[in-house]
Amino acid sequence: MPAAYTALIFDLDGTLVDSYGPIAESLNQVRRHYGLPDKRVEEVRAEVGRGLDVLIEENVGPERTEEGVRIFRAHYRKVFLSGTKLLPGVRETLEIIAARGLPMAVTSNKPAYFSRDIVESLGLTSWFRAIVGPEMVLRPKPDPEMVLKAVEILGRPREEVLYVGDMTIDIDTCRRPALAVCVIAAGRDSRDALASAEPDYLLDRFQDLPALLDGRV
Repeated sequence: MPAAYTALIFDLDGTLVDSYGPIAESLNQVRRHYGLPDKRVEEVRAEVGRGLDVLIEENVGPERTEEGVRIFRAHYRKVFLSGTKLLPGVRETLEIIAARGLPMAVTSNKPAYFSRDIVESLGLTSWFRAIVGPEMVLRPKPDPEMVLKAVEILGRPREEVLYVGDMTIDIDTCRRPALAVCVIAAGRDSRDALASAEPDYLLDRFQDLPALLDGRV
């Protein structure tokens, strides 16, 4: 049976929302600038999660990263809201958790100003006590600094906080601070890959989260 969790921290992309379309479109804008062919959304999905600088560097090279990030963000600002949607079951599940009085936060390697706009546009703002991004800490995920900042804001003991993500990087992020982590096998990484990384909990559907909190999973 799981511990009595009194607060939750969520990853954003692939956990709460699907924003891979705008990310792929913006990355392809960068690639076209340097004469490179477009990539399919499925290809880009497999590359995200470690921060924008890493994504751009791996696509166009370290000497082009700074300019590439500027090109990406300029385009992303135009398309990210219209192209981002909630994943199945997220709204209903968050409503259940919020009704129980559990404080929640979002931590994402996406800049917090983008994450805040996404959360607001989807009507979720009132449910989150904090939205933490890489510009608010020294090191992005998988360094644990971001989630530890969220834990501090939520004001709960670390052992009572559950982190929810969808990638092996989320599991890595929670190892050093010994934060309990649940991953949903509906995002970028396969169920087998997630299981091999040994999370505390592995769910097939976001909707199963309340049952986990109740000790029924």
